[in-house]
Amino acid sequence: EKAEAEAKAREEAEARAKAKAEAKKAKALAKMKAREEGAKGRDGAEATAEEEDEDISEEEDEEEDVQEGEEAGEPAKPKPKKKKEAQEGEAPAEVAETEGEEPVQEKRKRARAGPLVPDTVVGIKKKSKVPGVTITQFVDPLPLGKSTPDFARKPMNVTTQEKKAVFKAMVSGEPAPTVTWGRNKGEVDDPRTYKPRYDERAREHILEIHNVKADHADTYKCVAANEYGNAVSTATLTVLQGTKKSNNGVTRKKQLPPRKEGEIDPKLWELLLCAPKKDYEKICLDFGVTDFRWMLKRLNQMKKEREEEQAKVVEKLDNVKQIEVKPNGRAEFGFDMKLLDPNSAIHLYKDGTIVPYGHDENSNPCLMKVGTKYVFSINNPQPEDAGFYQVDVEEANVLTPDVEFASKIKDVKAVESEDAVFECVLSTPLNRITWSKEDSSLEHGDKYEITVSEDKLTHTLRVKDCGMADKGAYYAIAGIKSSSASLTVERGVQFVSGLSDTVANVGERAELSCKLSSDASEGRWYKDGKLLKNGDGVTIIKDGASHRLIIDCCNKDDAAVYRFEAEGRKSEATLNVEDPPKIDPDALGKFTKPVIIKAGENAEWKLPFSGGAPMTVQWYKDDDELLPGLNVKLETSDTESQLRLMKCQRKDGGEVKIKIKNEHGTIEAISKLIVLKPTPPQGPVDIMESAVTSVEFKWKPPKDSGGCPITNYIIERQQVGRNKWSNLGEIPGSNPSYRDSDVDPGRRYCYRIRAKNAEGVSDYLQTEDIAAYPGSPAAPKVVSAFKDCINLTWCPPCDTGGTKIVGYNLEKNKKGTNYWSLINQNGPITTKYAVKDVFEGAAYEFRVSAINLSGAGDPSIPCDTVIARDPMPPGKVIDLKLTSSTYTTFSLAWTKPKEVQGVEDEAQGYYVEIRPIESLEWTRCNAIPITLTSYTVLGLKAMASYWVRVIATNYGGDGEPQGFDNYIIAMPPPKPKFTDRKMKTFVVVKSGNTVRLNINFEASPLPDISWLKDGTPVPKHVTITNFDKGSQLLIPTSERPDSGIYTITVKNIVGQESFNVEIRVTDPRPPGPVELDQNIPGTVTLSWTSSPDEKRDDRLHYMVSKRDSFKRTWRTAADNLFNNKFTVVNILPGREYNFRVFAKNDMGLSPPSESPVFGTIKEKKFKVNMPETKPLDFEAPPSFIVPLKRRTAPQGYECHMSCAVRGNPAPRVTWYRNNISLNTNTNYHITNVCGVCSMLILRVGPRDDGEYKVVIE
Repeated sequence: EKAEAEAKAREEAEARAKAKAEAKKAKALAKMKAREEGAKGRDGAEATAEEEDEDISEEEDEEEDVQEGEEAGEPAKPKPKKKKEAQEGEAPAEVAETEGEEPVQEKRKRARAGPLVPDTVVGIKKKSKVPGVTITQFVDPLPLGKSTPDFARKPMNVTTQEKKAVFKAMVSGEPAPTVTWGRNKGEVDDPRTYKPRYDERAREHILEIHNVKADHADTYKCVAANEYGNAVSTATLTVLQGTKKSNNGVTRKKQLPPRKEGEIDPKLWELLLCAPKKDYEKICLDFGVTDFRWMLKRLNQMKKEREEEQAKVVEKLDNVKQIEVKPNGRAEFGFDMKLLDPNSAIHLYKDGTIVPYGHDENSNPCLMKVGTKYVFSINNPQPEDAGFYQVDVEEANVLTPDVEFASKIKDVKAVESEDAVFECVLSTPLNRITWSKEDSSLEHGDKYEITVSEDKLTHTLRVKDCGMADKGAYYAIAGIKSSSASLTVERGVQFVSGLSDTVANVGERAELSCKLSSDASEGRWYKDGKLLKNGDGVTIIKDGASHRLIIDCCNKDDAAVYRFEAEGRKSEATLNVEDPPKIDPDALGKFTKPVIIKAGENAEWKLPFSGGAPMTVQWYKDDDELLPGLNVKLETSDTESQLRLMKCQRKDGGEVKIKIKNEHGTIEAISKLIVLKPTPPQGPVDIMESAVTSVEFKWKPPKDSGGCPITNYIIERQQVGRNKWSNLGEIPGSNPSYRDSDVDPGRRYCYRIRAKNAEGVSDYLQTEDIAAYPGSPAAPKVVSAFKDCINLTWCPPCDTGGTKIVGYNLEKNKKGTNYWSLINQNGPITTKYAVKDVFEGAAYEFRVSAINLSGAGDPSIPCDTVIARDPMPPGKVIDLKLTSSTYTTFSLAWTKPKEVQGVEDEAQGYYVEIRPIESLEWTRCNAIPITLTSYTVLGLKAMASYWVRVIATNYGGDGEPQGFDNYIIAMPPPKPKFTDRKMKTFVVVKSGNTVRLNINFEASPLPDISWLKDGTPVPKHVTITNFDKGSQLLIPTSERPDSGIYTITVKNIVGQESFNVEIRVTDPRPPGPVELDQNIPGTVTLSWTSSPDEKRDDRLHYMVSKRDSFKRTWRTAADNLFNNKFTVVNILPGREYNFRVFAKNDMGLSPPSESPVFGTIKEKKFKVNMPETKPLDFEAPPSFIVPLKRRTAPQGYECHMSCAVRGNPAPRVTWYRNNISLNTNTNYHITNVCGVCSMLILRVGPRDDGEYKVVIE
């Protein structure tokens, strides 16, 4: 079967060769005939070009013969090449160099072989920064300042059509590498075809391939090498075939003439007619035509014919756009066309066959027309939509769009995390094509890099940092043509977990580890670039994919940068070796044991340590640092520290800590100091008995016994008023109580208690004064007073003196005397008493003392003075108000009436009375007086009117009633409202002044009042004072940030009401430096930097004043300037001028910004004999240079309008609003300076709305 197939292929090849021979024979006959007859129809240049084209065609036929022979299985015979004779004066190319120099051919062979490599070749593969470049390193490690070769720019793939091809590359390396070129299928040693060279200016290594043929298509290799390594990069040369098959078998509306042997394809003429001149060469190359100059005359003639044909139906045709697939999936091409007859028929052809189309977006294909723009589109193009499209108007062709792939994208394999590159070549230049992956389009960005060559033919897609998610099918879409290829991503060796920086202490074990994605991968460890092996003080362990480096006992020399490399991947980490402070475990165990001493003894601690210097040692007791002093002794050396505490007391006990630190760490050790001494007994002291002849009390044992049990308590006593303490003895420590039977009646005593054990005696616990007599009661209270009797009551004392209270003594004192007389002559009394031994109108004070078994205690403080007389009725209640109301209730509140001595007594209660408006009788709402100053009246009739009053009462009777001025209606009160109709909504305050806002309102019941600034609570420095019918906001010293809108909200159960006030705090700051410029003689232009307040204050403007050396007074030159420039006119020569610029707003002027002195030189007078001049007429009618513009201004703000006019004589300007003249209206500030007419409305209101007009005459 194989032999039969070979024989059949051989027969087919022979048949094709025979057909080719006959075709060549016919072509030779046609050529001879053309030479005989061609002189009549073309000039000599055209004939020569055609002959050259035919020669090229013959060479192509011969190449096709060779290719067909190869396809048939026969060995291809190389085409004999003609040798050109060397011209006179030129040396042969193969002549050797002068003596002593190496021949050129030997140099080239040695360069291709690469540099000499030493015997100890390492051969480390390295990854280049440029994708697709392979680097091999020969020497490891590299000497300082040396490097392996690398490509700064690698050679790119080239696509050409039997023309010159050029590869370019830029390399780097130290020493400078040698660059050689090669190819996979053959050599590049033919100097006539392959010409390598180096461009010094561009620093590029260039390989030029001349007379490119089909057999030159190959993968070319560029090698850059020096003594330390080499770098290799490859690029592909694609040679396009010179012939294209025509669309046979398709019936066109206007059939293109058939292509004859040796003639140009008619399809090429069609494309050239519709293409711009700059694309002629590319289109001709696609059809195998390398020299198209002879075609231009014929092309121009055809264009004229086409234009004449188009001119019959088309007036204008431009902006032709070739087919392009948009991101929305539609393929479009279009043009701008103006028809002579709008009703002319437009036809669309595909491969010569008419194609029906619609005019809406749902049609496929679709023609959309907007004015003179025509756009043909195909929605979601399919493979069957590919073809040769034409657009005709009536019988005239107007458009032939076309784009095809000269070289399609190819399948790519990439290793994970590397880049993948897809590349295609188009037949027609396009600015951009569409790249997509499966169903989604790709855009240029961080993941995808889309580039286009300078000739717009080669389009490249680079997929960066490939991952497994990037594999799949990729598409390149140009027009309605597409090309697809697949991306395969293979997993390479990667770090699952890399090295991480490690810190280890001196003498400890350190470990560095990483994990690869493959168990079979081997790797190497480096320390500061030096290769490590087992036994170099380290242990290297490989456990599957895990690799570990272990240092058993670290020292300072082990601190370095460690690197692990495997198959071109590497990971680095830093090992830092530190020497922090350390304490020997035995010494630490001794130090942590508590130090126990008795009170008054010394305590001592000593601790040795080690570590890197310098060391800092600090001692602490209960977290307070200890410093050398009278009772603290510190001694510290490089290896030891000692602490001594002298004459320790109980309070010195606690935690003792040492802290040792250096730059690598800190270590602490804690001990404890125990001073053996009991704490004082615990209080308070409880009095168990206080009789006439004995006192008994108890206490609590000490909180801390000092480590030993309490054996005894020492009791001491002192009589109050004396300084001597007497020792009463010791009692057993088991019962913390004591009974003192040796006391004198009526005496007060104080006791001290100390705890005693084997470690010593504690501090004392001192009791309060212990008395046998009771304490003082509270001052007596007057219940009622009459002219013959005063009723009193009081409360028992808190201190009973340890025994039961048996009664009280009551004493009185007549006002004006110092004598207190006992009232209860018949014995003790209880806690209330009626004193009847009084005189009418006399003033008395009373005091009381308690009596127990020991006797009477101290008397109380006297009560308030009371007069023996009958009580007086109270006065009227104060501030009676209605707090709330409903349809059935009234809620009232008032203030207690004031007491007037001898006229109006204190009120004891209140009555509330109401009377319907139609009745004359008052009804009392409460039968029993109430003591509260508020009351709610119930049971009212809805919407009924009532009179309401309140009466205060006491033992002296009822006071005068207090009522309302008007009757009250039983209904809910209205919602709050503001009562001041002239409240300001806009307040301007100078910075630093006080801001005070008073807001009055009515609200019932009393409302809640809140203030906000720009929707947020007011700052803390703002003082708010609220009262029943108003509120005040106060800012003592205002600043610029206080500007804003302040809102007061008054709210109660009925409703709420708000009011806004805008406060503007301002104080203009001066503008910046003033600059002067004189462009026109007699004028000077001032310019200045804006005031810092201009951005915050929209009402800020500028004023300019001037002073000359003649008048010496300041005059206003301009005002209400809202820009930063002004031109001063009438500048006289020979005078000096000073200028000031002020910033101005509602608060006035800022400090001025002064300009430098401006002076002009007065020209000397001289006589000039002027010829007589003819009078000229400079009169001109008035006209507007700058018209008025529409203005919109917020209410309350300024509005500035301006326009510029000209005319000679100067025109008279009149302003109108709604056709009413404003020139005499003082509410508008109107100026006219040098033809600039301005009008300023200081405060815009509703009446200013309307149409403004300027009339010039």
